[in-house]
Amino acid sequence: MGGFFGWLLNGAIFLSLVPFIPFLAVYLISRFKKEPKKKAAGNAMDVTTPFLYISVAALFNIIFNSQMGFYIFLLILLLALGIIGSAQNRLKGKVDFQRLFRAVWRLSFLFLSLGYIVLLLIAVLQYITR
Repeated sequence: MGGFFGWLLNGAIFLSLVPFIPFLAVYLISRFKKEPKKKAAGNAMDVTTPFLYISVAALFNIIFNSQMGFYIFLLILLLALGIIGSAQNRLKGKVDFQRLFRAVWRLSFLFLSLGYIVLLLIAVLQYITR
C-alpha cells in the first residue's frame, strides 16, 4: 500500500505506539489557540482515546498471547455504555446520548491510560526476563 494511504497508516501505527504524542500535540495546539486548560485537556483526551484503545489491545494480545484484546475492550466499552445509560435513565428518566458517550469516552481514556502503563511495564519486564 503506497502513497497517501500508506503514509496515513504508518502515521496511525506510530501514534498508537506512543499515544502520549497525540495527547501532547492536541493539548499544546489547543492552548496555542487560547482555549481554556480544561477544554484543551478534554480535546486531547478525545483525540488520544482511539490510539490508546489500539495500543492497549495490542499490548494485551502480546502479553497474553491472544487475539481477543480488541474484542474484550470493545465488550467492556459496550458494558460501560449500558451501565451508565441505565443509571442515567433511572436518575433522570431519559438518556442524554451526547453526555453518555462523552462520559464513557473520557472514562475509557482514564482506564486505558492506566492499562497502557501497567501493560507496558509488564511487557518490558517480560522482555527483560526472557
